[in-house]
Amino acid sequence: MEVASALFFIVDPFRWKTELKAQLKRRMLAAEVNIGYSTDLTEHANIKMTKQKTSIPSFRYFIHTFGCQMNENDSERLAGILEGMGAVKAAVLEESTLILINTCAVRQKSEEKLYSLLGRLDRIKRKNGALIGVLGCVAQLYRDNLIEKKPTIDFVMGPDNYGDLPDTLAGISSHDPQSKRVITRFSREWHEIADSLILRESSFSAYVTIMEGCDNFCSYCVVPFTRGREKFRPIRNILAEIQSLAKNNYREVLLLGQNVNSYKDPESGISFVDLLKTVNSVEEIDWIRFITSHPKNFSPEIAQTMAANRKICRQLHLPVQSGSSDILARMKRQYTRDEYLENIAFIKVLMPDIALSADIIVGYPGETEKDHKETLSLLEEVRYTNIFSFRYSPRPRSAAAGEEDSVPLEVKRQRLIEVQALQKDIQLSINRTFIGKNIKTLCTGKSKKDTGRYTGRSEGYQVINFDAGCDVVGQFVQVEITSCGPYSLRGRMVESKDACPH
Repeated sequence: MEVASALFFIVDPFRWKTELKAQLKRRMLAAEVNIGYSTDLTEHANIKMTKQKTSIPSFRYFIHTFGCQMNENDSERLAGILEGMGAVKAAVLEESTLILINTCAVRQKSEEKLYSLLGRLDRIKRKNGALIGVLGCVAQLYRDNLIEKKPTIDFVMGPDNYGDLPDTLAGISSHDPQSKRVITRFSREWHEIADSLILRESSFSAYVTIMEGCDNFCSYCVVPFTRGREKFRPIRNILAEIQSLAKNNYREVLLLGQNVNSYKDPESGISFVDLLKTVNSVEEIDWIRFITSHPKNFSPEIAQTMAANRKICRQLHLPVQSGSSDILARMKRQYTRDEYLENIAFIKVLMPDIALSADIIVGYPGETEKDHKETLSLLEEVRYTNIFSFRYSPRPRSAAAGEEDSVPLEVKRQRLIEVQALQKDIQLSINRTFIGKNIKTLCTGKSKKDTGRYTGRSEGYQVINFDAGCDVVGQFVQVEITSCGPYSLRGRMVESKDACPH
């Protein structure tokens, strides 16, 4: 899945860096008690400032995000750092003088979109002298090569280095090629950025990062090379952030990580199961979600914890990638088709109404027609409410990049069409079962296609578009489902005094 979002910011001209540091410290003071900071807050929040009084130019900021929820959350943190520098929203992109692009490297298509965007931004750079920074996974993967390929880029920054953003901005100039910077260090230590520095896009649903990185090294995957090895956020910091969200009337939290099931508190050794129970104890939070899980790490205890704690949504993203045990072995996924299906069966016994989703890769090197048919049959057996499906593309540094990309492009295309056509039929069949039922829905905003209607998500993370007699954004409402398509449900809100008081 690719998600794109934009945030625009202006910073007042000629702010001394010492003043900047003071502002950051004031913004983070609220986090001192909850997270246990006791000395220099900017140091503990991993925000780095030089001590000289270098002035900060009058930037107007634009952040464009490609990729997953982790990238979205990172962009919220980047925006918060800019807010700590005194930033406010700018009017239009064309006036931007600093453009940050937060990138995704999981698939080749994401990289192609980056280069296409950079081409369009050349005009703004020529007009405004805009600084362009490429951040995220593509930045970590290609480093200096990015600037060599696209000299319009002024700095490159990997995901583990966002605390260096203020210093980086102070030390570069779009008119000085010698000032270009590449910051792509990795650290095995957790870098905490205070939650008070997160500029959240939603006032009722929040991402909460619990871990980063991956130790699995699946043969097709670049994540260990772009996000590094697994490292875990202290549970006291996680809980402090969620308690702060609850006090600010957030209704839903989504626990984030490349492999959340492997979570282990670095201080106490508390497991993911215990973390879920702890988060479930925060009374003001209504819904708890988590992503992403790895099937080999998804234990029966996690499923039992989900079933026993009703705040944890009956929704699970469990990426299978292929329905063929042979391909799964080649992918180094460390489970078989049968083991995956046994896990799914156990989950469904505990939670018969659970909504499942997955990732599917078609055309992996060596995939035969028999392997492909096994993926189709797995879709029919599991009956996911949603999938994210892609053609295989070799990723740099991954083990599979050294293999022959043996499945022709046209075959990949046809197999993807077949996967998506079957899944469309399955989703339509599932969605029809909701017609006539009332579904608890968290309203997330106005419908983009029809501003006269509202949109929201069910507990199963299904999109629901509905009519309402008043503004219910950020509220839980009951929606009677009247019709559906394969990708969404449609209905009308069941009137209540709580939702629409008169």
